Amino acid sequence: MLKLYGSTTSPFVRRIRIWLANTQHDFVNLQIFAEQDREALIVKNPTMKIPMLEDEIDGKSQVIYDSRVIYRYLTDKFADPALSWEQENQLTLIDSANDSLVQMFILSNSDIQADEDKLFFKLQKERVNAVLVQLNEQVDSGLFSSWNYPSVCLYCLIDWIEFRKLHNMQGLTSLLEFHDENSQRIEVTATDPR
Repeated sequence: MLKLYGSTTSPFVRRIRIWLANTQHDFVNLQIFAEQDREALIVKNPTMKIPMLEDEIDGKSQVIYDSRVIYRYLTDKFADPALSWEQENQLTLIDSANDSLVQMFILSNSDIQADEDKLFFKLQKERVNAVLVQLNEQVDSGLFSSWNYPSVCLYCLIDWIEFRKLHNMQGLTSLLEFHDENSQRIEVTATDPR
């Protein structure tokens, strides 16, 4: 039985939850900043990050870290087609923006103010801006017209940005339209963190 560990608000966890919508699994909702759940996470995952997938195979527990690796594991397990190199690059774009926004979100929740003049914040904002412009162009070109794993990941990124009010999406009309077009999918509404 597959067991997915994560939180309901993480965009990295949500993408796996959506991907597993039609696959039987247990979801363990962790409050990763609460001491008890953090200790439970450390026992199985030394990276102390979510998501994490546990799979029981012949009485042995296989633990997989990181959403990208979890997706690859599930692809192998269920003999799904591998991603193309173009799709891998799309995931790299999505993950880089997500990573930058997560880091800035954690700093903000640690009462560290974003200082535009500091190198860390400058680099993160430049990366997010460049990636979102590129993804907007890719959506406009039809590269996210199928509801596949990269599209799921893109949806989760945009929705998390909107949910947490992390970035001004003005002018990124193709991304916003993509978000609106997919917002009523049952697996999307079932995993809405609001």
